[in-house]
Parts: sequence; structure tokens; C-alpha cells
Amino acid sequence: MNLEVTLTAMQAWIFLPLALPIALWACYTDITEFKIKNVTVLALLAGFIVLGPFAMGWDEYAWRFAHFGVVLAVGFVLSAGMGIGAGDAKFAAAMAPFVALPDVGTVLVVWTLVTLTTVLLYAVPRFIPMVANVGIRRAAKMPFPFGIALAPTLVIYLVLGITQGGA
Repeated sequence: MNLEVTLTAMQAWIFLPLALPIALWACYTDITEFKIKNVTVLALLAGFIVLGPFAMGWDEYAWRFAHFGVVLAVGFVLSAGMGIGAGDAKFAAAMAPFVALPDVGTVLVVWTLVTLTTVLLYAVPRFIPMVANVGIRRAAKMPFPFGIALAPTLVIYLVLGITQGGA
């Protein structure tokens, strides 16, 4: 499978130091509290607002906010109609400006693979009696925290930009 990105290595290097700790925090709070807090979403979006002009031209920078709007609208429809968490929808929208439009397909493939992996890692231990008795029972009653798939998707995308992005 070839996961090519048009994200430049420079853009990825600018965004990764910001995105990595925020993504780790989003994973942590989503696992422990089943929430992605608004402050996490706002920090990610504010980071793009501040760093974006250093990573790309003004035209591309301005268009990336359209990504935010589209993903936010779709996310809220999914949140209202399909039970996707509002925090997940907001985090996905805050991630969207970081993604170049030609890379959306690659990001969706990465997200699908990460989601399948995290569902297996999250759900399979529930069916092992020895593990289930240790405290997984509470988690078995809770919904799947999609933040643990969204956040690594952003980090993997940025790492792909570093390893194979253009000049």
C-alpha cells in the first residue's frame, strides 16, 4: 500500500511538535474520561492559526479553514444522527486544516487502519475473562473513544510528510 502525501517536510516539521503533545493529551483524556475537552480542540486549532502562515502561503492557509468548516459541519451531523461524540467531531474539525486537500484520501486510509487497530486493542481484552475481571467491565459499558484513533492519525500523517513529503 502506497501512502503518498503532498504535505511538505517543512510543513510537517512545523506542525508535528505542536500536534504530538496535543494528540497524546486527546488520547489520554478520551481513554480516561471518554471526552476530548474543548481546550484540547482549541489548542490544536490555535496552533494551526499561529503556525500556519510559517508553513504555507496565504492562499493555501486561508483555504485550509474551509477544511475546518466542512469537517465541523459533517461532524455535527454525524454527532446528532449517528452517535459520534461531539468532542470527536470537534477534534476532527481542528485536525482538518493540517491536512492538504490532495491528501484527504491518504488520511482516510490511515484513519481506517488506525481505527481498526485501536478497536481491536480496545475491544478484544473485554472478552478475555482474566483481563475483564481486572477493571475492564466499566469500559465495556462505555462507547468506543474515537479520539484514540483520530489523534494518532494526525501524527502519522505528519510523520509521513516528514519521511516522504516534498521540498
